[in-house]
Amino acid sequence: MKEAYLDRIPKLIDEVQKVILGKREVIQMTVAALLAGGHVLFEDIPGVGKTLMIKTLSQTIQSSFSRVQFTPDLLPSDILGVSIFDKQTNQFEFRKGPIFTTVLLADEINRTTPRTQAALLEAMSEGRVTIDNTTYQLSPHFFVLATQNPVEYEGTYPLPEAQLDRFLFRLKIGYPAFEDELSLMMGRKGTEEQVQKIISEKEVDELKEMVNDVFVHEHVAKYALQLVQASRNHNGVALGVSPRGGVAFIQGAKAYALTEGRQYITPEDLQKILPPVFGHRMQLKNRGDEEELSSILQQIVERVPVPVRR
Repeated sequence: MKEAYLDRIPKLIDEVQKVILGKREVIQMTVAALLAGGHVLFEDIPGVGKTLMIKTLSQTIQSSFSRVQFTPDLLPSDILGVSIFDKQTNQFEFRKGPIFTTVLLADEINRTTPRTQAALLEAMSEGRVTIDNTTYQLSPHFFVLATQNPVEYEGTYPLPEAQLDRFLFRLKIGYPAFEDELSLMMGRKGTEEQVQKIISEKEVDELKEMVNDVFVHEHVAKYALQLVQASRNHNGVALGVSPRGGVAFIQGAKAYALTEGRQYITPEDLQKILPPVFGHRMQLKNRGDEEELSSILQQIVERVPVPVRR
């Protein structure tokens, strides 16, 4: 029975929380993105644990892991791989880059040039890469967890809209609560060495199939579409959520419902994941800050009537 795999989800979240204190909601969203087959962009100030959380999560999954530190001089071939001429065989031999993994940590992705950022586009959207006219398939569970510093920081290159749209969620970890930060300062926390592997790729397969089977009532689907359309019709928005973003919205809600132990979506699920799904897919007319964006997202939720349960 596939339902037997459901208990793996809270165990997975608990294991990561041994190291990342007090951030269960962010961890749950990240796990939901994994099960939805999406990718996650963590945007936050340095020092709040973005990289540590990603590394810890990767340790709980029985799969391969690669980390790429993005810098201004990084080339696409440094990520994808390169063909090298072998004098013995008199042929070119392709040597795979770090993108050939299951979990990829793209650290400080907005510190590299747009050309190198674009090297991830095909991989993130189609699960494959094309090099020298040859297409290579990536892991079926290829999962990009990228970090970036806020765009106003020096030496950053903002991600283009097409690439932002490839991320299912944009999440912020934020500062820890007082007691959690005190525990960190006192050294009372778990270490990466103590993290156990909780879930196998086979179990991830089964859970992904369960996500696809999560029930979506027509009234809930209509509510999701109304929220998407509200993002396009708001007076303060220049560019709203795309149809691809709408599909991602439903898929993310399915996965989030599963992490809650349910096999059906509720309107509350949609409201919960709306900020991390919509936030990076919308352009404000006056290029407002995060506070204004949050206000507009809240207005969208308030203006669309919630369907009555039947």
